[in-house]
Amino acid sequence: MLVEGVHFSRELMSLHDAGWRAMAANASDLAAMGARPVLATVALGIPERASFDEIVELYRGIAESAAAAKLSIAGGDLSQAPALTIAIAGVGEVRATDAKRRSSGRAGDVVAVTGELGAARAGLEAAKQPGLLEGDERDAALRAFRRPQARCAEGRFLAASRNVNAMMDCSDGLSTDLDRLCAASELGAIVERVPVAPSGRAAARALDEDPERFALAGGEDFELIACVRPRAFSYLASRFEKHFGKALYRVGTLRAQPGIEFRGEALPRTGWDHFGR
Repeated sequence: MLVEGVHFSRELMSLHDAGWRAMAANASDLAAMGARPVLATVALGIPERASFDEIVELYRGIAESAAAAKLSIAGGDLSQAPALTIAIAGVGEVRATDAKRRSSGRAGDVVAVTGELGAARAGLEAAKQPGLLEGDERDAALRAFRRPQARCAEGRFLAASRNVNAMMDCSDGLSTDLDRLCAASELGAIVERVPVAPSGRAAARALDEDPERFALAGGEDFELIACVRPRAFSYLASRFEKHFGKALYRVGTLRAQPGIEFRGEALPRTGWDHFGR
């Protein structure tokens, strides 16, 4: 569910982009389970002041994002609401033996992510501060923020491996989502390094922040977090790179001791919290 004023603002993106992001978030949840996207239902809460053209623009973004993820929109509902609200339910298919949950991590597993982080947060900051980034870095950041890509193919690839024990998506920031995975698996983790997108590094420098901590706190990258048996990681990462033409980045390891450690210190949740807690 995305609510205007909470999850998106027209000052920072178009309604077309808001619709795209809403569907991409659902596709990313399917990817995190290793599922093949099948169908979705879309429910809209529409304020009385909204125009027909605005709703068409929003729905075009939803429909284009669904097509990109190969999701068929099978129905939904409409209602009047005090704020523009998008509620989507996505359905996918996955073999029971391939389904990956966040509760299945094991101590010693390598924690990896399917891409560099921080670009979407850089896009958010660039949308708020037009002069923060320039040129290709600004374009890449805004694209990551406004038109995120769900990693559905990567999710199915990783889910098919018996050496991947657990997965979830990184939509609320690595510091937050890794902590959720650890809590579900009753484990802790050590974060060794954070792969930072070039636009994320540029935004962090402009804001005088540490790039890795900037990326740890960034949400909506929609990369996947995978927990891989340690002896199999090098082989799986090699196969992943050959298949997708990009790296599977090692970021750390799971451990029996609770809590997440980064650079010798406890790492708090610094990503997105839907209730501001």
